[in-house]
Amino acid sequence: MIAFLSDIHSNVEALTACLAEVDRLQVRRLICLGDIIGYGPQPRETLKTIMERAEFSLLGNHEHGAMFYASDFNPRARAAIDWTRDQLSRRDCPREENMKFWNYLDGMKQEHREGKMLFVHGSPRDPVREYLVPRDATDRQKMDECFAKMGDAKLCFVGHSHVPGVYLKSGAFLMPSEIGMEWKVSEPAMINIGSVGQPRDGDPRSSFVTYEGGDGATGTVRFHRVAYDVQTTMQKIRAVPELPDYLADRLAQGK
Repeated sequence: MIAFLSDIHSNVEALTACLAEVDRLQVRRLICLGDIIGYGPQPRETLKTIMERAEFSLLGNHEHGAMFYASDFNPRARAAIDWTRDQLSRRDCPREENMKFWNYLDGMKQEHREGKMLFVHGSPRDPVREYLVPRDATDRQKMDECFAKMGDAKLCFVGHSHVPGVYLKSGAFLMPSEIGMEWKVSEPAMINIGSVGQPRDGDPRSSFVTYEGGDGATGTVRFHRVAYDVQTTMQKIRAVPELPDYLADRLAQGK
């Protein structure tokens, strides 16, 4: 069994709760699809945990923004990534640890392929920055181009939009709640695993996905929702002057 986590966004409480569930499920492999950092109050702690626990993490747009540029971020996201960048280089922390963080970010790949599976942060067409949202299921050009970019992969696991669901090549979008929180592989699909640290589908609980039973050509995808101490994370965000209060408020709403 593989567990896919994404969009943790410096939220220690959410990550801790999800990892406890991963351990309970006795997951064999843990893979992160990016955006470990950004938005939230504890980038060092979340990055360190993923470095220790995950097999690897892919490059998310917030990692890319921290290393290179965030000029295309909205003002609130840009304020958070500017603060996050400073936190990862804190002078009151060991220089060796700071370097390990930056070297880890620098080593992140944009995509990973194995068997009949493709893993990216955004989409097969643009692995780092393109969103897949439910309305895209009716955009045939976008869907056709994304599925074409999958090559011989039958499944593509993505994050980035923070909205979980299954995009079928045949044109449908399946919400997890509509399919009993699981989907058996029957045709090529893109699986959005949702967000650990900042869900945006109206449910404040953390979201992650497990997959078992094959190399992408067969098997079962399961969606998991995990409650965590949202109020504590909100308080931590509000305690940081550089982080907009909006980033705390949205956690309670799951939006």
